[in-house]
Amino acid sequence: MKRYRHSLIGLYSLITLIVLAGCTNNPQLKRTPGDIIDDNALEFVIEREIKASDEGFKGAHLVTTVYDGLVLLLGEVASADLREKATEVTESLYKVDPEKVHNYLTVGGPISLLARTNDSYLSSKVKTRLLAAPDVPAGKVKVVTENGVVYLLGKITPTDADLVVAETQKTFGVQKIVKVFDYLPEPFTEPALD
Repeated sequence: MKRYRHSLIGLYSLITLIVLAGCTNNPQLKRTPGDIIDDNALEFVIEREIKASDEGFKGAHLVTTVYDGLVLLLGEVASADLREKATEVTESLYKVDPEKVHNYLTVGGPISLLARTNDSYLSSKVKTRLLAAPDVPAGKVKVVTENGVVYLLGKITPTDADLVVAETQKTFGVQKIVKVFDYLPEPFTEPALD
């Protein structure tokens, strides 16, 4: 029984190493596991600091997303002052570039659990469509949905962005698409010699 368990642990370890190596060597997706961990940690810090900055954030619904340095603030807050305070707090944090903070918080009560469930479902439909589409750089884009609006984040060329948006528009249920892209220059191609 011990021998079987050791073999199983070895197999899981090998699979984990292969998956992690695939993540770091994928030419389409140049994000490392360290980048993903940094983004997740920064999301946690931003949300914690926003909530600690004012008592008014206790009843708010905040969704903080960080992807390759881009910061997206979504959800609902009780007042326009709280909306502005969220931006100020986020921009003041170390490791946050104020030019890359995008605040789409709305003033109002939190959306329902049913709406949040629908948003998760819509995000998964968009992600699946992007992954299945040929020539679409799905690995370079993060998809987040809030109240039927799909937000697309990533460092991407304008041509690739157009492909991603066109494919996202084909998804049933998308009310609006917001591009939160950090545009990269188009790759240089040599002109053909005649």
